[in-house]
Amino acid sequence: MAKDRPVPVSLFFTCLADAFFPRVCFATVAVLERFGADVRVPLSQTCCGQPAYNSGNRKEARKMAGKFLAAFAGEGYIVTPSGSCAAMVKNEYPVLFRDEPRMLSLASLAGDRTYELSQFLVEVLGVTDPMSSFKGKVTYHDSCHLRRGLGVIEAPRRLLRAIPGVTLLEMEESDRCCGFGGVFSVKYPHISCRMVDDKIERILATGAQFVTSGDLGCLMNIGGTISRSGYPVQAVHLAEILAGDVEVPS
Repeated sequence: MAKDRPVPVSLFFTCLADAFFPRVCFATVAVLERFGADVRVPLSQTCCGQPAYNSGNRKEARKMAGKFLAAFAGEGYIVTPSGSCAAMVKNEYPVLFRDEPRMLSLASLAGDRTYELSQFLVEVLGVTDPMSSFKGKVTYHDSCHLRRGLGVIEAPRRLLRAIPGVTLLEMEESDRCCGFGGVFSVKYPHISCRMVDDKIERILATGAQFVTSGDLGCLMNIGGTISRSGYPVQAVHLAEILAGDVEVPS
């Protein structure tokens, strides 16, 4: 349900969306505006620092986190189409700045304002009908950070089930890692490839036309293997389905 007054939202678009999947940014804005959000896009935002943090470079991660906190200073919500990046801000920024009281306070305030897209739509805006025209058979992959880091499990499923044209087909072990894991897939490519192969077997077993998720890292990993292998399924971000922007394959 749309709010009577515009809800102030700052879009945290993430590196992957900005560099490789800008359509996800546009879809996210379209969905937010559909339900009464007044969206601004801080152009000074850069990486949240997660790659550096996961690689053990805390100094660089703190530097990038400081830039994030400056870019998103102010009032209103911070919404991102990435459970992974939202978890970084909410869960890891307090760790990065635990010995810096002023920055810790800023990090805690930013964390309280930060939401992944489906979480924000359901928990804050109270959306029960996404008003999407999308049609197709869809299976959902639980990204590790969104499910385990933020505890968001039902919100994306609730939104998908509420779209009249969508048939949600649950895969087995939907919460098993796809093998991306950020730098994990770079450090251990052979293990990563085996993991994504296992994930795709479970996707194909559902008979779905689309696999979706709330994290572009997962979808890039899954979608890349699908594309190279020619499997009859398409990886799309949840925001695109909610916006109704995805072309259904014939």
